[in-house]
Amino acid sequence: MNDTPGWASPGSAPSDGHDSGEQESKAPEDKPSGPSSKWSKEQPPPAQWSAPGTPGPGQTPPPPAPPGQGAGGGQGWGGPSGGPGGGQGGPGGPGGPGGPYRGWGAWQGPPAAAKPGVIPLRPLAVGEILDGAVSTMRTYWRTVLGISLTVAVVTELVVILLQGLVLNDSADTDALDDPSATVGEVTRALGATLASSGVVLVITLLGTIVATALLTMVTSRAVLGRSVTTAEAWRDSRPMLPKLLGLTLLLPLIAVGIVAVGTLPGVLIAAFGPSDAGITLAVLGGIGAGIVAIWLMVRLSLSSPALMLEKQGVKKSMSRSAKLVDRSWWRVFGIQLLAAVIANVISSIIVIPFTVIAGALSGDSVSNLLDSGTGDVGWTFLIVSGIGQVIGSMLTFPINAGVTVLLYIDQRIRREALDLELARAAGVPGHGDSETPGSTPGS
Repeated sequence: MNDTPGWASPGSAPSDGHDSGEQESKAPEDKPSGPSSKWSKEQPPPAQWSAPGTPGPGQTPPPPAPPGQGAGGGQGWGGPSGGPGGGQGGPGGPGGPGGPYRGWGAWQGPPAAAKPGVIPLRPLAVGEILDGAVSTMRTYWRTVLGISLTVAVVTELVVILLQGLVLNDSADTDALDDPSATVGEVTRALGATLASSGVVLVITLLGTIVATALLTMVTSRAVLGRSVTTAEAWRDSRPMLPKLLGLTLLLPLIAVGIVAVGTLPGVLIAAFGPSDAGITLAVLGGIGAGIVAIWLMVRLSLSSPALMLEKQGVKKSMSRSAKLVDRSWWRVFGIQLLAAVIANVISSIIVIPFTVIAGALSGDSVSNLLDSGTGDVGWTFLIVSGIGQVIGSMLTFPINAGVTVLLYIDQRIRREALDLELARAAGVPGHGDSETPGSTPGS
């Protein structure tokens, strides 16, 4: 019997080996005649028939069919039984006359993906990634904002103390504004400025690394719908902090090295040959090397969550990121750029008013207001502007970390079917082990 699920139309006879054409040709010869007819002479009166499933006069309606089954008890066309039982395409299922989709053959669409946490367990759209990061911050706000606030306060406190006690006294930048300054004085002033800015950058980078590590653990649990305390996040992420520090320092060094290699030929030609040709070559080489550096940084942008969640080494996490981003470079680049723009806009909305207020309260000059990290600024300016930096970092840390982690999870769902493993880990019904009754191997 040829019973192919999903292809037979309603009411068609099964092709069980008999020739339907031959039966139709013989039908006229089997006309009932006389007493040999099997038809009864007493037929029901007209206008007594009712549509299937409609109770007649004096009849009680039949009980509703169980979900997924109809009057026939089967699984619907396309189901395991292959019969017209009233599944999603049958009469009693949601696609039949009694369901929300009226008519035969109405397509109901794929079932909704499980959502045990902040994202549905399926390939994500851009808005769902951004919404997942915000939902993590909103749902687990005590842990997320507690981590962000603690890291931001400690980081900014160290920066303020260094700037107020050490960097302002050691950084003599007067030579930069003096036209009569010698080359040596200008060089020393530039060195002091770069040193003070470098110290602030390193401290900020360390705080960002700690916040990223802790928030990565929080977001990974939020995907499963599970909360995590700050102590638990610290315990899980602490062993990976040295590797994360090495990775975070290595990536910008790679980018700077690429740009340096691209500009080096032009610099050498300008130093020992025609200066105009050397400068032109250095600019072109720098632009080309910058494009290569951006391309490589995007390929390696998922290294941090790969290192933290897979417990990999630095080199392995970089190769994992490159594999996940492969053939999705523009998508990853666009989402990361959009998240960075959103975070910077939020930070600017908060930081700029505090900086203006700090400049007005302290009476510092405009140059100090715009360049607070290198000028000789007062404690009032440092404290007030530092409060703005703390509030801005408290909101931008979760966005940056959440988008990166969810983008990593999304790429693994698209390439490695991670959604099935996440569903099993979250305890979603129907996603147990392959030996569990009712589960579908390979689903």
